[in-house]
Amino acid sequence: MQKGIHPTYEFANVSCACGMTFQTRTTVGDLKVDICSNCHPFYTGTQKIVDAEGRVERFNKRYAKSSKAKAEAKV
Repeated sequence: MQKGIHPTYEFANVSCACGMTFQTRTTVGDLKVDICSNCHPFYTGTQKIVDAEGRVERFNKRYAKSSKAKAEAKV
């Protein structure tokens, strides 16, 4: 590695909108984030499917029709 061309890699405090703070290392400095692993729905298990304009419902209906057709074709 060449000397003098790399940024310094220092400790930084990361603060989330939920109030959680933790320390990491970065070249940028202190960070403020909107969402972290403490409050993200995927990690907390509170993730819900958002049904936008009935898309999930339409998919489930089409899937049910195709599975019925496959079952009848086997018989």
